[in-house]
Amino acid sequence: MTEHLEAGGSPGRSLDLARDTSRVPDLSASTHTGLRDAITAAVELLPALPPADPLDRYGVRQITVLWLETDKTEHTRRAYYADLAAWLSWCDRTGLDPLHARRADVDAWKNGLTVTGKDGVPRPASASTVARTLAGVSSWYRYLQSNDVTERNPVAAVSRPKRGRTSPLPALDGSAAARLLNHVEQRAMRNDTEASWRDAAVVALLFYTGVRVSAITTARIEDLDTDAGHTILRYLAKGGHRDLVPLAPAALHPLSNYLRHRANRLGVGADGLTGPLLATSPHPYDSAKPGGKPLSQRHIWHLLRTQAKAAGISGADAISPHTARRTTGTLLLASDVPVQKVQDLLGHADIRTTRDHYDAHRHKLETSPVHALAQLLGDARHRQGDSDG
Repeated sequence: MTEHLEAGGSPGRSLDLARDTSRVPDLSASTHTGLRDAITAAVELLPALPPADPLDRYGVRQITVLWLETDKTEHTRRAYYADLAAWLSWCDRTGLDPLHARRADVDAWKNGLTVTGKDGVPRPASASTVARTLAGVSSWYRYLQSNDVTERNPVAAVSRPKRGRTSPLPALDGSAAARLLNHVEQRAMRNDTEASWRDAAVVALLFYTGVRVSAITTARIEDLDTDAGHTILRYLAKGGHRDLVPLAPAALHPLSNYLRHRANRLGVGADGLTGPLLATSPHPYDSAKPGGKPLSQRHIWHLLRTQAKAAGISGADAISPHTARRTTGTLLLASDVPVQKVQDLLGHADIRTTRDHYDAHRHKLETSPVHALAQLLGDARHRQGDSDG
């Protein structure tokens, strides 16, 4: 279910800017200057902060721009912006200066956080949503503190709900993952277009490598390389460091076909391609949209859900790029691949993340006693039916 985060306060009054990703401004760009401009424009929309002073390089809005810009993926940037927008909207409605807020203010806001799903019914925000939102706002205050913009972080002492050990996000079983991969590749073979092969490449890269979606949206042509006889993809990992992953032939096949179509359209050889590894295609009827821009995470979310639905995958509306990552981890662990190797592939700093969110979830499903309970009750109901007859 898509949820819209609300900031509490007046009943039924929702935010103009919240965790409804369709309402969060576009915080991505292909150039550093473009990204700075996009973030600056988005920060100008935030309420409860004093106007930007162009002569004050350490003004709160200027510092907020740098906070969003520095060492964050597009996904993290959007999430933190939504977190901050929720908090500042509440401050604006209650007449609170966020630079003078105290713990009691954050507690009052936290206690009123709700989410509204597609059904339009507001309900208390989950523990994970509250914890994630507080983490985003606390990050902002820490950055302000480190630049002497404020003296305190009112979120620091606020108790945060404990998150569950298993992720609520879905994973596909092997059969469903295979059906989706087959569908997008067969679609590409039928259409034999640049866009269709690109879509097949996106799905293959996500499911065959387990990388985060930001790794492929930020990858460039030159990040494809060879090492010790393997074709590899170098990418920007969480935390800003560079990493690499080998590409299996099944992932290389749609990617190679996509790059060949793209090179043919541009009239260059395969070695002459430059720019994003996965790029938008030219608009068929609008010459003002020549393509060539990096795919956005929003594009990939839409692609996965559209193609999963077309492939007849159950729960297609809940599928996300992280579904592919969780599928990768759970399938490998189910096949007895050592958890340390899975941890390394997924780039988890702590092995407990791999074990608790991937392996424990699988075992909880596969070894749950509810199946034995169903058999016991089924036998009892059968006997009861016989005696009543």
